[in-house]
Amino acid sequence: MSNNLLKNKKGIIFGALDENSIAWKTAEKIHLQGGKFVLTNAPVALRMGRLDELANKTNSLMISADATKNEDLDNLIDKTINHFDGKIDFVLHSIGMSVNVRKGKSYTNLNHDWLTKGWDVSAVSFHKLLQLLYNKDAMNKWGSIVALSYMAAQRVFPNYNDMADNKAYLESIARSFGYFFGKEKKVRVNTISQSPTPTTAGKGVKGFDGFVSYAEKMSPLGNANAEECADYTVTLFSDLTRKVTLQNLFHDGGFSNVGVSQEIIDIISKNN
Repeated sequence: MSNNLLKNKKGIIFGALDENSIAWKTAEKIHLQGGKFVLTNAPVALRMGRLDELANKTNSLMISADATKNEDLDNLIDKTINHFDGKIDFVLHSIGMSVNVRKGKSYTNLNHDWLTKGWDVSAVSFHKLLQLLYNKDAMNKWGSIVALSYMAAQRVFPNYNDMADNKAYLESIARSFGYFFGKEKKVRVNTISQSPTPTTAGKGVKGFDGFVSYAEKMSPLGNANAEECADYTVTLFSDLTRKVTLQNLFHDGGFSNVGVSQEIIDIISKNN
């Protein structure tokens, strides 16, 4: 159902790959709520995914950009402003990658060159993006910028590996840069800590299916899916959340505040 929450709002969506990705679902929801956007992903992701399908479905411009390269981001922002003939209102950073996870390296035996690459893609790219948006004065007043995180930034999830470090740094960037964006531009910067979600990236984590089942049993409301995360993101892009900034917002069915659930206790007791 559309309430036109994002009518006349324009933005950029990073990271949509296929219909399983949160960025893809968010694009569909933004379109439904009257918003317009440019879709972007790295050249290799554009070849692997189906972003052109989403662009046609939402009548959106698609621009290739490697988020680790300032020149690509610079070109993306300039073309977006030109396309919309003015500043933008929202940005979704939905980018994450760990070569160590892909290659099966344990956290105690990381390849540090790979670590640096994943850190650049997953977190430093967010600072590069914010810096260019800030210096170009590309955002409208009361605009909103959101990056997707995960609770491994605060707690230990062994198989999440160096992505946990990446997410911790991502959240720190959101707070630190969000201060300046708020003071000088009246723009919000937040992160969403989402439930484990079976996206292409998520399913690459060892033991992912088992953890999804565990989180479902731990969460009073159950795990939040990609579509529900998209709905939540829409509220953060709307005018209804104008004074929400510098926050890491847990969207996880209550998982983050539960020590242990009765279901988990019953399973452990039965096994003992």
